[in-house]
Amino acid sequence: MSKNASDKLKIAVIFGGRSGEHEVSLMSAKSVLSVLDPERYDVTQIGITHEGAWVSGENALAVLSGEADGELTPVILPGDPTLRGLYTLQDARFAKLTDFDVLFPVMHGTYGEDGTLQGLLEMADVAYVGAGVTGSAVGMDKGVFKDVMRANGIPVVEAVLALRSEIQAGLDDVVRRAEAVSDYPFFVKPANLGSSVGVSKCNNRSDLIEGLMEAAAYDRRVLIERGVNAREIEVSVLGNDEPQASVPGEVLPSREFYSYESKYVDGTSGLQIPALLPDEMTEKIRTLAVKTYKAIDCAGMARVDFLLDKDTGDLYLNEVNTLPGFTQISMYPKLWEASGLSYAQLVDRLVELALERKADRDRTERRFRRDA
Repeated sequence: MSKNASDKLKIAVIFGGRSGEHEVSLMSAKSVLSVLDPERYDVTQIGITHEGAWVSGENALAVLSGEADGELTPVILPGDPTLRGLYTLQDARFAKLTDFDVLFPVMHGTYGEDGTLQGLLEMADVAYVGAGVTGSAVGMDKGVFKDVMRANGIPVVEAVLALRSEIQAGLDDVVRRAEAVSDYPFFVKPANLGSSVGVSKCNNRSDLIEGLMEAAAYDRRVLIERGVNAREIEVSVLGNDEPQASVPGEVLPSREFYSYESKYVDGTSGLQIPALLPDEMTEKIRTLAVKTYKAIDCAGMARVDFLLDKDTGDLYLNEVNTLPGFTQISMYPKLWEASGLSYAQLVDRLVELALERKADRDRTERRFRRDA
């Protein structure tokens, strides 16, 4: 027997955004929407265009993906918690379009995974999937993240940070600072982006200069990291205060590194799940993944990535993705599938964790009470 509409959880799935990972977000959202059980959920689609406009409609994903034509409704999510819901502008007045129980951000990169969207959702006092402001912001900024890892005794690869203004005004000085860290190769990355967008492997000074200019196009902060001849090991973590780690998997890149093209365009990279590792190393990686997750106050989900040096056997924490790629073939859900949790069950669990996190936030006293 189907549920009444009033018995269903109202889920708003938000995707797209003003980020170099806009297209990846659309791919992830397509997978998430495909498994939200209509018997359990009443789903609203919210798309954010490349320009930052918020729109809604039953086919919002298809329109933003270029797979369909149609008119979408401009919408706004007020930060005012007394309004609660999604609004549209009608006859010069705001009118409520719908309300929802949980917002599911399927957003990657800037303005989605970096704490900015989460700040709006906290102001609006809504339940949402994934990490809060702190976990999102620290997990996103690779420079700050490395500092937090060092403070928690978690090994990371040596790196230097450069500002876009420094690259533009003093490129030679930035190159000298990088070359003082180690010999080539280096990896150059935008500090606040993912999905390998803007990432370059630099085998010489000419490559480094080109890589710095490429990364600076995507962010005002650029990370220059010592290259490691490494196996890329990834772990999925799920939970709030008591997170759990999946079995680890290994990325088998078809190119020099796990590039955007090999992830999303030609699909040539392979995944080894579970990773072929000694039991002791497997447990070390899973333990460090949970420690990392807790160190940045993560919630809901994250994929934690490691580098296992092929030459020395040293293990390094590479990065955390608090809203990882979420297509059916992405590493995050595939690792949980290998750990006994199907894609649909994983989405359901993330909704439950969002409601749990909101209930915990609601216990916080918002007014100072003086003793009589």
